[in-house]
Amino acid sequence: MGEYFCKICRLYDDDTSKGQFHCDDCGICRSCGCKNYFHCKKCASCYSICLRNNHLCVEDSMKNHCPICYEYLFHSVQSVTVMKCGHTLHYDCLLEMISQDQYRCPICSKSVVNMSTAWKRLEEEIEATAMPEEYHYEVPILCNDCNNPSKAFFHILGHKCGRCSSYNTRVIAGTDDDRQPDPADQNI
Repeated sequence: MGEYFCKICRLYDDDTSKGQFHCDDCGICRSCGCKNYFHCKKCASCYSICLRNNHLCVEDSMKNHCPICYEYLFHSVQSVTVMKCGHTLHYDCLLEMISQDQYRCPICSKSVVNMSTAWKRLEEEIEATAMPEEYHYEVPILCNDCNNPSKAFFHILGHKCGRCSSYNTRVIAGTDDDRQPDPADQNI
C-alpha cells in the first residue's frame, strides 16, 4: 500500500504510473511526471515543458478563478491553458468560448486565436459596404491586441488598427476636436 507517498501532502497512491511528484514551489503534488513540467516562479505554478520560454508571464496567474466557470484554477483537476496574453482558464472553457464565436480573452480582450483570415474577410466586407456621406469621419480607437491608440474612419462593421492591422478595436472617447457635428444640427 502506498507505492507513492508524499510526507508533505500526506498523499498515498498505489498507482505510480501517474508519475506523481511534489513541487516544493507550488506546495502540492502533481501527476504526469516532473520531467514534463517546469515551475514558473513569476506565474507561481507548474506548466507543461512546451511553455518554457514560450508564454507571457502574468504574476500569480494560476492563483485566480477561471473567468468562464469561476472555479479556482490552482486547485482544479481540469486541464488549464495559458493564452497568448498570459491569462489562464480551463481548456474546456476556452473550447466552449470559441464554439460560441468568442475569440477574445475575457480578462484583457486580446485575441486568443490567429484572426488574420477573419480580419481579411472583414476588410473585404468593409470595402464592399459604403457608408453614407454623413459618416465619413475619423474616430479615435484603441486596439485590444497591441494597446495602440490611433484613428480610423468610422464604419459600422469595424475599425482597423493602424499599427497591427487588427480589427479587435474599440472606439474611445476623444477630445472635443475629435467629435463630429451632428448632421441634424447642420440643417438649422
